[in-house]
Amino acid sequence: MHGIWRIALASVWGFGLALVASAASGDLTKAIDQGADAVAEQVVAWRRHIHEHPELSNREHKTAAMVAEHLESLGLEVETGIAHTGVVGLLRGAKDGPVVALRADMDALPVVEQTGLPYASKVTSTYNGQKVGVMHACGHDTHVAILMGAATVLTGLREQLPGTVKFIFQPAEEGPPKGENGGARMMVQEGVLEDPDVDAIFGLHISQGGAAGTANYRPKGAMASAQRLEITVKGSQTHGARPWAGVDPIMTGAAIVNALQTIVSRQVDITKAPAVVTLATFHGGVRNNIIPDTAHLTGTIRTYDADMRSDIHQKIRDIAANTAASMGAEAEVFIDEGVPVTYNDPDLAEAMAPTLERVYGEENVSIADRITGAEDFSVYQEQVPGLFFFIGGRPADIPAEEAIPNHSPYFYVDEAAFQPAVRAMANLAVDYLARNAQ
Repeated sequence: MHGIWRIALASVWGFGLALVASAASGDLTKAIDQGADAVAEQVVAWRRHIHEHPELSNREHKTAAMVAEHLESLGLEVETGIAHTGVVGLLRGAKDGPVVALRADMDALPVVEQTGLPYASKVTSTYNGQKVGVMHACGHDTHVAILMGAATVLTGLREQLPGTVKFIFQPAEEGPPKGENGGARMMVQEGVLEDPDVDAIFGLHISQGGAAGTANYRPKGAMASAQRLEITVKGSQTHGARPWAGVDPIMTGAAIVNALQTIVSRQVDITKAPAVVTLATFHGGVRNNIIPDTAHLTGTIRTYDADMRSDIHQKIRDIAANTAASMGAEAEVFIDEGVPVTYNDPDLAEAMAPTLERVYGEENVSIADRITGAEDFSVYQEQVPGLFFFIGGRPADIPAEEAIPNHSPYFYVDEAAFQPAVRAMANLAVDYLARNAQ
């Protein structure tokens, strides 16, 4: 790992003077381009290292240490241990001005990688009591490397920055393990947007939904609100040969699963806003001839409208309780706080769209459709104006209809997407500071 840092430091000092010289002429865009080119190979190396050594939510210790060491090497003010493993680097420009934050998420998923890449993960860990493979199946390794690259580039422009840049490396975007706190909500609670107070925040996400070298965003609601759903069905254990002697939580749970599907299909106005109720796990019993006393179901709820969300939550509780009661069982429903809608401030989106178009080319930037995926970046957006955008990571030779989705064990991205993403994050920070400097 230390070899990586020696290369990084050489890169910083090697192009730092060139950046300052270019910036002195007032051409910050050109300086950023030069910096992104200079750090491009290092960004790829960082990303491959992180990909090969993934860590689950709230367990990102080695990743956090790597990030902190790099930010310290740049001479930034660095704070670690925020929300367990979060890292924040503060770059104070030579001129007074606003504070802009750039955010990347660090955690991987409990997925066994099947990409066959030479740097594929072989890591295993424990998740909710189960032994699992660990993989960066959502691209967070890419986000971390891109932001490390942007920090490198912007540090070279310190003397020209009219304000402050806060680099936020966040753990547990995928959600903390059961029984733990974490993620963006805990980062905010521990003051990540304060001291100095953040005026605006930017973040990105990579996928194969677009080709490498493209970007898209959506003003206002871009990603859904999401909550975790848990239902515990309580019956009465009995011999499988005498079901009438007990109360079957498996049959009751199956009836609840079917009944819950009528919420979106029959009980809410989906012309108003999208909604999803998905049951994804169903566990109960230990032996083929024993009807157990309990069954446990988990799932996810996705909505865009606050009133609809409240209504759906109540319908889930009513349907689960009433269905269970009709079969002589009981059902306990738990719905967590989850995350709100990822809401891109429309004024901020309008102001910064030209930046994305300058970086990617106007023909390569589009308005995204709403998606039912969720992002806890939305928690920051509840506090300050934010813009969350998407970058394409699909290789040019892969047709759009063959795109591999995030969270797949086969997910990978084209490394050609990294350099323009570094430029995008750096330019968004510089342009925001310049537009809002006093």
